[in-house]
Amino acid sequence: MAARRKLVAGNWKMNGNLVANGELVSGLQAQLGGFAGADVALCVPAPYLVQVGGLLKGGVMALGAQNASEHASGAYTGEVACAMLKEFGVRYVIVGHSERRALFGESNAQVAAKFAAVLAAGLIPILCVGETLAEREAGTTESVVAGQLDAVLALGAAKLGAGVVAYEPVWAIGTGKTASTEQAQAVHAFIRTRVAKSDAQVAARLQILYGGSVKAANAQALFGCADIDGGLVGGASLQAAEFAAICKAAA
Repeated sequence: MAARRKLVAGNWKMNGNLVANGELVSGLQAQLGGFAGADVALCVPAPYLVQVGGLLKGGVMALGAQNASEHASGAYTGEVACAMLKEFGVRYVIVGHSERRALFGESNAQVAAKFAAVLAAGLIPILCVGETLAEREAGTTESVVAGQLDAVLALGAAKLGAGVVAYEPVWAIGTGKTASTEQAQAVHAFIRTRVAKSDAQVAARLQILYGGSVKAANAQALFGCADIDGGLVGGASLQAAEFAAICKAAA
């Protein structure tokens, strides 16, 4: 089987404005040019999808959204359907980010429904899984991650394999703390092994990203681990030079 291609996805979270977005994308394009060493995506706030999508057209970076509704249409004020995202050139959609789970009460079942909706629209879901500090200290990391993963595996291993998984230790997001390469690799290996119990071929080709204070300084060590196939990058994705360096580390 061919080696898995690396993917680096920037998650801007609720940051940006028209001027800053233009400067950031321009800076990234100058740094990355015709970069082909890994896949790169920018997951931007919904109001900026049109602007950023236009700026990315014809370049090496793909457009991503940070969330989507599990519903196709209807009386869901404030929600955004996957088909709407697709119309504006979105390729990737983050589902189940720890902030969505913690702040907005998204359950494993709802995240699985969103994953299915993204796939059905012909887009690529990036499924986020990960444990809090309390869960890690209680020794329940694997059971927590397994529960989050199994909700989507229940759709079928082939469907999970059509998406991407991102392991994000919640205690390392925006805190400046990073899981050690050993800690990160251990959970990535656990995820791949669990998927392999359903389908070994899907597990072998599944892209599993690390998300948790990824920086240029630690990216190469993380991406060098056997089961880490790139990163879901938060704060560092708002700095052109830093994010470009992370992308190059994936190559």
